Amino acid sequence: MTMSQLTVITGTSRGLGAALARQCLARGDRVLALARTPNPSLATVPIAVGGALEQWTIDLADAPAAAARLAQWLACSVDPAPATATLINNAALLAKVGPVDALDPAELVRVLRVDIEAPILLTHTFLHATRNWRAQRRVLHISSGASSSAYAGWSTYCAAKAALDHFARAASLDEGLRGAAGMPAAQIVSLAPGIIDTAMQAQLRAADDTAFPNKQRFVELHQRGQLAAPEDAAARILSYLARPDFGAQAVADIRTA
Repeated sequence: MTMSQLTVITGTSRGLGAALARQCLARGDRVLALARTPNPSLATVPIAVGGALEQWTIDLADAPAAAARLAQWLACSVDPAPATATLINNAALLAKVGPVDALDPAELVRVLRVDIEAPILLTHTFLHATRNWRAQRRVLHISSGASSSAYAGWSTYCAAKAALDHFARAASLDEGLRGAAGMPAAQIVSLAPGIIDTAMQAQLRAADDTAFPNKQRFVELHQRGQLAAPEDAAARILSYLARPDFGAQAVADIRTA
C-alpha cells in the first residue's frame, strides 16, 4: 500500500487536535495520533484510500520517552516512504490562571514540559529520523496570539508560545543553511490559529476575575459567537500547510496569512 502522506499530530484527544486528525484521515493520510487520553471517536472516522490510523496513549510531560518511541517508530514503521511527512505540534496545557508565584511548582513544570520541551524534542526526533527521506518534510507548531501579546495571569503559557515561535525562527535558519548547501531541508512554521472554541477557552472564561483581568474579553467573544469551530480552524490550518509558500515565514498568524 502506498502511503502518500504521513502526519504525526499531538494532542488529539479533543478540540483542534482531534479535528486535524479527522480531516487528515478523511483525505487519506497515515495518521499517528499522540495524546494522554485516547480518542475512540477517531476509530469511527471514514478513512480515505491510502490512509491509516495509529493512536498512542502517551504523556508528553515525559518528552524524552515520547521522543524515543517516535524515533523507533519512524525508523521501523514507515514503509514505503511517504511523499510528504508532517509533524504537527498541537498539544498544550494552560496552567491555573493567575500570577506565577501562585502556581503549584509541579504544575508549572508540567506545563513547560508539554508546551515547549516536548515540541522541541519531537521536532529534533522527527527531523533527525527523516533526514534522508525523499519526502517533503514539514513541521508545524500551533502557536497563539499570546506569543506576542502578554496577558496577566497567563505568564507560563505566553512564555512557552513565545519560545516556540523563536525556536521556529532559529530552526528555520538551520534548515535554510542545509538547503543552500544542496541538502534536503524541512520547512518549519509556528502558526497562530486564531481563537478557537476549545476547552482551554472554557478554562479562561471560568478563571477568577482578579487573576485574569482580560477575562471579560474572552467571555464576550464566546457570547458573540466569534470563536472558530475546531473543524473550521483545522481546515484552514491544513490548507495553509498545503500552500507552496509554506515555510516562507517561520512565524505566522492564520488570520493575516
